[in-house]
Amino acid sequence: MSTTPDRRALVIGASKGLGLVLVGELARRGWHVIATARQGGGELRAHADASNGRLTVESLEMNSPEQLAALRERLADHRLDLLFVNAAIDRGDLPITEVPTDMFTEVMITNALSPLRALETLRPLVVPGGTVAVMSSEQGSISQNTEDGYELYKASKAALNQLMRSYATRHADDGHTKLLVDPGHNRTGLGGFDAPLAPEESVPAVVDVLEAQAGAPGLRFLDRHGEPVPW
Repeated sequence: MSTTPDRRALVIGASKGLGLVLVGELARRGWHVIATARQGGGELRAHADASNGRLTVESLEMNSPEQLAALRERLADHRLDLLFVNAAIDRGDLPITEVPTDMFTEVMITNALSPLRALETLRPLVVPGGTVAVMSSEQGSISQNTEDGYELYKASKAALNQLMRSYATRHADDGHTKLLVDPGHNRTGLGGFDAPLAPEESVPAVVDVLEAQAGAPGLRFLDRHGEPVPW
């Protein structure tokens, strides 16, 4: 990642929760940030208006290859030190035998397929030595799956991790830092509002990890403390 003050990031999925706090923290640290939202952007737009040009907003439905390609064209003149895919969904705690096929498809597309499509589409914008990262979860760890619940979400994050390993293998020689980041269990619409962590606690640590890992090529699955998460 660039060592100059003029660091630039693109964060996919930043309208709320961890993504919203993430773009705010990056901007606070002096990054120039482009953040995407599916529609409107409400609070994100308000943050952008108050950012003195540090934060700009782009519209994106990540599940649309056409919209990803259009975003790539709109940003063709940009060079990124960080490309971070945060977007994900959860559809509740159902045993896998009770998950409707359309729900399974929706979650797998949003949490596993589309993040990799986003990386593939947008990676040409990332500078040599830059970072591509995806928000994962310890729930995607197969070896740590020892408790009941949230089978579909766990499967989608395990699929994301596997696809990211394939991505890293395919692009092993590009010099990019590649990260899967587990931010911990946060109080968000996705994590539930009885979770132990607030995004304002965990996100600065996530950004510390992103900045500390910059310039170290290869793939790592790390928690917010920079410690490896078992695959």
